Amino acid sequence: MKPETAAKKLGIYLPAAPTEFQEGPLTRDDFVELQANPPEWLAELRRTGPHPRTEVARKLGISNSGLARAEAPDVLTTAEIKALLEEMPEWLVTERATFAAVREEAALAAEKKAEKAAKAEKAAKAARN
Repeated sequence: MKPETAAKKLGIYLPAAPTEFQEGPLTRDDFVELQANPPEWLAELRRTGPHPRTEVARKLGISNSGLARAEAPDVLTTAEIKALLEEMPEWLVTERATFAAVREEAALAAEKKAEKAAKAEKAAKAARN
């Protein structure tokens, strides 16, 4: 597995990883071992960062697009993320509200889809009997 893929799956910022991790491919067994028994450098990266865009967005409770719209840095440390959450700038409040609304809308759509599928199955079952 390429280092880029492994870093993405591990939720770490590749340039902050040790050189030996960045330069060589990982076997599946190596990757599973990293997940099961993370070395200190991996635990430290996960704990303090710097974190990649997807992790920054997740920790802030916004989407990747919201991070881009706000022109916020793609890479932040845990301390910088905590400072933003304490400060709660206007852009963050807006993006969190937008993200919550989108999630709520997606949940409603999934609920309607499930109801429609249940009705279709009920009708199909009635037609078979």
